Amino acid sequence: MKIQKAATFLLEAEKTRQAIKPLTVSYPDITVDEAYYIQLEQIRRKVENGAVIVGKKIGATSQAIQQMFQVNQPDYGHLLDDMMFVEGEVISLDSYVQPKVEFEIAFVLKKNLKGPNVTVLDVVEATDYIVPAIEIIDSRIEDWQIQFEDTVADNGSSAGAVIGGKPTSLENIDLAHIGMVAYKNGEYLDSAAGAAVLGNPLRAVAWLANSLGKYDVSLKAGEVILSGALTAAVPIEANDTFTVDFDHIGTVSVSFKNKRGEMK
Repeated sequence: MKIQKAATFLLEAEKTRQAIKPLTVSYPDITVDEAYYIQLEQIRRKVENGAVIVGKKIGATSQAIQQMFQVNQPDYGHLLDDMMFVEGEVISLDSYVQPKVEFEIAFVLKKNLKGPNVTVLDVVEATDYIVPAIEIIDSRIEDWQIQFEDTVADNGSSAGAVIGGKPTSLENIDLAHIGMVAYKNGEYLDSAAGAAVLGNPLRAVAWLANSLGKYDVSLKAGEVILSGALTAAVPIEANDTFTVDFDHIGTVSVSFKNKRGEMK
């Protein structure tokens, strides 16, 4: 009953753009397993209503994000077809409650991966190519006052993704040392290297496959896997444009409309 009710509360919050109090307050005894089942229940209902799962996202992989949201381990969420955007598309902020952006390396798979016992080598062999990505995260929990169970239940706080750059093979790419520079409205914002993501984004994808295996969920060929933010999440304001430039794999950018659906 808790799982069904909590899933309904979060879906309603997403639909109405009205955040709810933390589930860890409403259900103080909530467990991580229950939080994942709340997430899966929401995804099940969305798929029943026509949504298509197109990938997964890993969250809280970097120290910056873990400190920002006061969590100490990664989490994950699902990506649906209506969450994916084309580079250059202008996105309305009306669709979100309190959105932020994160800058990541996305993997596109050519083989299925299912835990347990998935290794970094397995990830390399299953990867078709990588591209730069900007993830839109959002919380249906008031003021981002989330504990680990809150963000897990809330689909890993995922809300959208913009994929850009050029499809690049993993061959001869050192993901741990790949550099990234992010810009907001044309001005320098932040920089990092791939090692910020669990030491190597490949390790993050292996972690995801093994964690999902506990719930009989696999990473599938053709899916997009967001491997985790390299830097802290950045709040989005009206008319913002974000661009991120990765060594070797190119750039991706995204712009946002203000609440009236107009650009400056």
